[in-house]
Amino acid sequence: MLRVVTIGVYGFDDESFLRRLRHADVRLLLDVRQRRGVRGPEYAWANSRRLQAALAHARIAYEHHPELAPTTELRQLQYAEDDRQGVGKRTRRELAAEFARRYTTEILDRADLTPIVSELPSSGTAALLCVERDPEACHRSLIAQRLTEQHHVTIEHLRPL
Repeated sequence: MLRVVTIGVYGFDDESFLRRLRHADVRLLLDVRQRRGVRGPEYAWANSRRLQAALAHARIAYEHHPELAPTTELRQLQYAEDDRQGVGKRTRRELAAEFARRYTTEILDRADLTPIVSELPSSGTAALLCVERDPEACHRSLIAQRLTEQHHVTIEHLRPL
């Protein structure tokens, strides 16, 4: 049975992030961010080049899938809802319903996940990466749900301990 975990950047440091991936037996990390940088010095480790170097050292393969990232317009829609609710990106607990609807129709419904599923490791697991701590606050949960529904992939969401 194919298995995928999801993981965010927030709440981890570089060591705890890699430890969590190793504990989950991650062999392939699928980066679904549009912009592969994270603001703040505490998250410099998650910027693309540094992250890829750390993953290579840990013998975890890396792939960027920008076709699964929300567009700038969709991110702005989510930020407007965050502002309306008085929450920040790092404290968001759920996606705006309109963001989820539009991400699904504009991005996910047009994406062919079959090639990604065919490249999932037969031993170990793959991880979907974005930045939000909680999967419910991130588009990676929508990708994970689609993988379960259409490809019968088992999903586990990793969070900081």
